[in-house]
Amino acid sequence: MAIRYPNGKKYQPNTPSTSTAQNKSVSYGKRGMSLEQDLNDTNAYYLANKLAVIHKKPTPVQIVGVDYPKRSSAKIKEAYFKTPSTTDYNGVYNGKYIDFEAKETKNTSSFPLNNFHQHQLTHMEDVREQGGIVFVIISFHRLSEVYFTRLEHFQPFWQRMLDGGRKSITLQEIREVSDQIPYGLNPRLDYLSIIKKHYF
Repeated sequence: MAIRYPNGKKYQPNTPSTSTAQNKSVSYGKRGMSLEQDLNDTNAYYLANKLAVIHKKPTPVQIVGVDYPKRSSAKIKEAYFKTPSTTDYNGVYNGKYIDFEAKETKNTSSFPLNNFHQHQLTHMEDVREQGGIVFVIISFHRLSEVYFTRLEHFQPFWQRMLDGGRKSITLQEIREVSDQIPYGLNPRLDYLSIIKKHYF
């Protein structure tokens, strides 16, 4: 199925290759899973244990092409994102609104900023101004390292790019301003422990 952005550009998901994921899953248990799956499992654990209510936001899609191979079934052939997305996850924890974006890269030395868009940064800043807790989770898939970066620590790198500087954040820079989220069993990526550390 072809999914396209409002400008007509084809959507290309940034997911690790199957072979890499399979190798990681053998070496690191469930670490070969995608960041999205790890976070969804984590959020399901938080919900089941009444720790927080955080969900992945559904992306509004307009279907424009459908194939009907049989009368009893239909296959979507082409679709477009209706509107630009804001962030991946939102919800409530300890009476506070939580809003964050999660990104994954196969790079091992830097994180490319073209994974983000200005409207996402604008949205996150608007949420923070209203008292929400806003951050970014960045996964270096091949290193099995995941980082929690507060919005105020992420923004200078974005501004540096807008000012004509480098278009990525080095791994070392991320390590200096972020908290690493360790992998666990339940929950998989306990980012609430880092929220507690910084905000409560």
